[in-house]
Amino acid sequence: MLHSSFILSLFSAVASAALSESNLETHVGALTLTAKFNPVKEAYWTGYPHHRRTPFAVSPDGNSAYLAYLDSSDTDVHIQQVDPSTFASVGDAVTVTGAKEAGGLVAHDDGFALLTNEALPSGTSNAPADSTPVPVLYRYTSGEQTWKTWLGGPTVESSSGHAAAPDLNGDLVYSETAKKYGAYFVVTAYDGDASGHYGDNIQYISDDGTREDITGATSDGFGCSHNTGIAFEAADAPPFASICAEDQGDIWLNTETQYMSGVKISNENVTNGASNEALGGMSGSYSGLARMVDSDEYIFTWVSKGAKDLSTNDWLGTPYTHSVNRTANRNVAIARFSDKKTIIGEEATNTLGGSGDDQVNWITTGTADRSNAHVAAFDGSNALVTYEEIASPNCPLLAFGCEGTFTGSYFQLVNAGEKVGEPIKKTDVFVAGDMVTMSDGRICWPYVDMDWSLEASAGQSTTTVSAISFACMGLDGSSS
Repeated sequence: MLHSSFILSLFSAVASAALSESNLETHVGALTLTAKFNPVKEAYWTGYPHHRRTPFAVSPDGNSAYLAYLDSSDTDVHIQQVDPSTFASVGDAVTVTGAKEAGGLVAHDDGFALLTNEALPSGTSNAPADSTPVPVLYRYTSGEQTWKTWLGGPTVESSSGHAAAPDLNGDLVYSETAKKYGAYFVVTAYDGDASGHYGDNIQYISDDGTREDITGATSDGFGCSHNTGIAFEAADAPPFASICAEDQGDIWLNTETQYMSGVKISNENVTNGASNEALGGMSGSYSGLARMVDSDEYIFTWVSKGAKDLSTNDWLGTPYTHSVNRTANRNVAIARFSDKKTIIGEEATNTLGGSGDDQVNWITTGTADRSNAHVAAFDGSNALVTYEEIASPNCPLLAFGCEGTFTGSYFQLVNAGEKVGEPIKKTDVFVAGDMVTMSDGRICWPYVDMDWSLEASAGQSTTTVSAISFACMGLDGSSS
């Protein structure tokens, strides 16, 4: 039996060792797709390029994995089982016909669940106009549909009106302890008091597909106004851990409120309903919040231009504030939570006139623009934070992203909220889908092997691909 102090010294050595090239392995073109896929999604307003998300999930027993992707026609979502060792396809793909977005994926030992959006059947009473998509959750077992549950539309009542989801931009999680799914997504009301307005919605669904109205957990109303980003992670019981960015100048840990209130994580400048794509913008609301392994602690990452010169929010008042961007570019920040509702350290300030970002734990500094920030946990104390960089960015719009020459993806080890060494830089590996902690402790994710560009013109790309690559990062010095 190893002496406890020796075990502790081993752990400390591993925890303090920076990542190197030997920690990263790639499986280029490992998964051949049965349909074409467009890997580029245009950003809201600017049209700048984002990675189109490919949701990825691994079963609890570690024996199977699944990847979902939107057909290049922009209709139909394909779900392919994947070997978690080689990342090659296993069996035939499942196609959810009519689905408009691969919005979230959960893997089970016997199948998967998919969050997507689609039009209600023709003739449905009180459906949204023009076949506007509505959020829906599918469960498949052994390749066959087990159940289907609408999460919006005329059968889901809300005090603010019935909801549709033309841009889902959300996420799906599952709690093995609670035996419940949680879905968090962007909505717009098509009737009622909030008709024509955008917000967000959290729904809970049981193992048998029953949508549950849980007091203090299920949304009633429109949540975060004009939601500009979501981070969501499972807990042992509802409500699950949730974070939103909104159009009033804040990022909230809103686990207990399901609204634009709760624990104020960050002050952010908002202009024209945008907040610097802090949580990834279009197709980016995934792997922003991670629960540490065998722990109640969570870690969150986002990008920010900082905040200064706080002033009164004339519409909503305290604790809502307006702020001025500190920089034109964005840097990467992290926050930690001791449980699903409690921040470690200080909340963002409401004090008018001064700095609005003194509490922020920055992972990067400087004038380069950083985007596409994501995080996943290796274990109970170590996490991997990733982001992309434009060394010399062009940032012409106040509260939006930047464009320019892509200068690399970065992979930073973080231990207990502190950076460990320098990040790994890669120009041919990206994060374009969920970062998943595998059964062997590695963190793996999907991407497309391509010449990635963050220049404005690349947002209109119609190029399609027929293969997905995977990358994995390990802590032990060699992930192969």
